[in-house]
Amino acid sequence: MEYNALVEVYEALDSTSKRLEKTHIISEFLKKVPKEDIATIMLLLEGRLFPRWDSRELGVASRLVIKAISSATGIEAEKVEKEWKKAGDLGNVAENLIKGKKQATLFSSSLSVRKVFSNLQKLATLEGHGSVDKKIGLISELLTSATPKEAKYITRTLLQDMRIGVGEGSLRDAIVWAFFGDKVKIAYNVEENDIQIEDREEYNKYVGAVQKAYDATNDFGPVAEAAKSGLKALEKMELSVGIPIKVMLALKVDNAKEGLERVGKPAEAEYKYDGFRIQAHKKGNDVKLFTRKLEDVTMQFPEAVSAIKKNIKAKEAILDSEAVGYSKASGKYLPFQSISQRIKRKYDIEKMASDFPVEVNVFDIIYYDGKSFLDEPFEERKKVLKKIVSEEKKRIVLAKSITTSDEKEIENFYNEAIEKGNEGLMLKKLDAPYRPGARVGYMVKYKKYRETFDLAVVGAEWGEGKRTKWLSSYIIACAGEDGELLEVGRVSTGLKEKDEEGLSFNEMTKILKPLVISEKGKEARIKPKIIIEVGYEEIQKSPTYSSGYALRFPRVICLREEKSLSEITTLEQVEEAYGGQKK
Repeated sequence: MEYNALVEVYEALDSTSKRLEKTHIISEFLKKVPKEDIATIMLLLEGRLFPRWDSRELGVASRLVIKAISSATGIEAEKVEKEWKKAGDLGNVAENLIKGKKQATLFSSSLSVRKVFSNLQKLATLEGHGSVDKKIGLISELLTSATPKEAKYITRTLLQDMRIGVGEGSLRDAIVWAFFGDKVKIAYNVEENDIQIEDREEYNKYVGAVQKAYDATNDFGPVAEAAKSGLKALEKMELSVGIPIKVMLALKVDNAKEGLERVGKPAEAEYKYDGFRIQAHKKGNDVKLFTRKLEDVTMQFPEAVSAIKKNIKAKEAILDSEAVGYSKASGKYLPFQSISQRIKRKYDIEKMASDFPVEVNVFDIIYYDGKSFLDEPFEERKKVLKKIVSEEKKRIVLAKSITTSDEKEIENFYNEAIEKGNEGLMLKKLDAPYRPGARVGYMVKYKKYRETFDLAVVGAEWGEGKRTKWLSSYIIACAGEDGELLEVGRVSTGLKEKDEEGLSFNEMTKILKPLVISEKGKEARIKPKIIIEVGYEEIQKSPTYSSGYALRFPRVICLREEKSLSEITTLEQVEEAYGGQKK
């Protein structure tokens, strides 16, 4: 398939903000895509080159792309950078410079989707001496053959900043409309931006099938391939040990009464540990560990790997758990920050494991010896856990819990959890299935103190005076209905000026600088990847920010390296907190 056909879809998506229209555009396109290209197309529509669970990275920052544009156009890199500062979008710069490039190639051929995808994927394989020049060569080769519009989207794909506003919900529904629309008689009215569905019950069945397949794979590529073959192929898609899925998420409640109203009586009350979520995959003697962001951290936690190998009685299993740091001297649990440094660690692993050990607290099972447990009720999943987990204190244990309908008993258990250094409690619905990536009220977190927000950094501003060399003010965003990022203000307090004092402006600048997508004056647009925990005094309504709200006196509490964009605070949660403060 010609890459230009995909570019036309990008342009159409960019020209509308209407979710239904975007879904319609993608669905009509998918009907025309050959089966052999559909998996690639689905990734490229997300601006991705690898599935979410694939840890490979391109290793391409804005400066390298500038050099590639310079190489492809014959225009000096300094001039390309100057245009970038002026335009604020390197994709638009590539488009404009390719349009009027000085150096035309002798041989030019139309680009295929496969050629673009192949060249860009190869970037992740290049390391070591000479790799920068090779990367520039691969990108330049594409840009030299590209039309101006193609150059724009090749550049945006490289920087993972597509700006076309397509979320997971739109992609899921587009698959349904494309391959099952005729079965339920879907009619989309472009003028009124309205959809008519003749058989709503049947439609929901197909939406559920696509969602379930995506939940099991975390990749719309194979899901779309299967859907193109029909419902039976879709229903055959299953969990695979070694490929992580999104974890189930919790809503927040302020007291035991509200918690029981949400999840029903009786409920399971568990300690809410102040650690980080680990999804453990065991296949024979092979164990892999993944964070909530689906990052592979197997190497960083050897003690957790050995505990799972030794203490989980299963040939195959996928477990949901929390790794909690503890003091070797006192045995007491420690806050998350005490072990957070281990997540990214690549050297001195054994020493880190000895100095900052973790205990694995297992609280759910997703897969066991050939069977998916996603649709099994929680109380049945818990029975399996009790059967297969051989507990060993300070290595691997079942999360401490009670089953009760009594509010007072929950309050007492909450106080016990806090006294032992935990964050609070989780309350769980006994007959609920496991829903990956969803906040559906099957479990809630109960914490009495003021809630902080986990927000994505989407922009930053260079400082003034002694802070000139630092990105010292950060634009923060929550998640909208379809995963779009909505700004809720700026934060510049809570960080330190010296590295040894804690999270510093210098450290944040080092983290954010490689993620700069565009710059205009002192303002920098940041690729949304970094999550920070933010405290605040009050929430106000504000027309200034796209969420419609602003945090008053926000402050950075800490980095949340273990969290992904799918787990950040939602607009709904911001609205709930806003309503709650009135009370």
